[in-house]
Amino acid sequence: MNRTEIKNCLLCNKPLHTQMDWKRLFIRSFPKTICQECEEKFEPYSHEQKDEVVSLYHYNKAMQDFLHRYKFMHDVLLAKVFSEKIHHHLKNRKELIVPIPIHPEKLKERTFSHVDELLKQAQIPFVHLLEKTTTETQGGKTREQRLKTPQLFRLKENVQIYGKEILLVDDIYTTGTTIQHAKKALIEGGAKSVKAFTLIKVGGFHN
Repeated sequence: MNRTEIKNCLLCNKPLHTQMDWKRLFIRSFPKTICQECEEKFEPYSHEQKDEVVSLYHYNKAMQDFLHRYKFMHDVLLAKVFSEKIHHHLKNRKELIVPIPIHPEKLKERTFSHVDELLKQAQIPFVHLLEKTTTETQGGKTREQRLKTPQLFRLKENVQIYGKEILLVDDIYTTGTTIQHAKKALIEGGAKSVKAFTLIKVGGFHN
C-alpha cells in the first residue's frame, strides 16, 4: 500500500490531524487524504445488491467540484481521495476489472487517464480490453442525445474474452450510455457477463 503521509487535506488544505497508533502501524491501511469536514460533504449512494451498476456516491456540489479539479484542472493527486473506499468495494471481486478507456487524443490533452489513476491509487489490478473510437465526450449532451450516440468502443486487437466475467469501472454514471456501449462491445466479443462499478451516480436518470 502507498503509505506516503499527507499533511494537509487535498481538498481544502487544512492540516490533517492523524494520530499514529498501533492499529495503523500493523494494519495495511491507506493514509488519510481529506479532513472530516470535506469527507462529510460527499453523499453515499444506496443501492441494491442485485444492481448491475454499483456506485459509491451521489453527484452533488462537493463531487462536482472534485471532478472539475480532478479531470479538467488535471489535479492527478486527487485520485487518492477515494482510494480506500474503492479498494474496499473492489478488492474481493472475481471478475476482470476493466476501466472505461480514454481516447489517445484526449489522453494527450488531459495528461492522465482518470479512471486508471483511481484504480492504481486503490491498488486494484486492471486490464484494458476496449478502445475508444471517438474523441467525442458525453458531457454537455442531453439525455436524448446521449441515448442516440453511435457505438463508442471496440475490442482491442487480439483480445480473447470468451466466457470471461467482466466488471467495467468508470468515474460517473449519468444515463448509462457509456456503460451500455462498453457492455455491448464486450458481450458481442464473447464475454459471459458484464457488470459495472462507478465512483459517482447522477440522480434522476434511469435506463
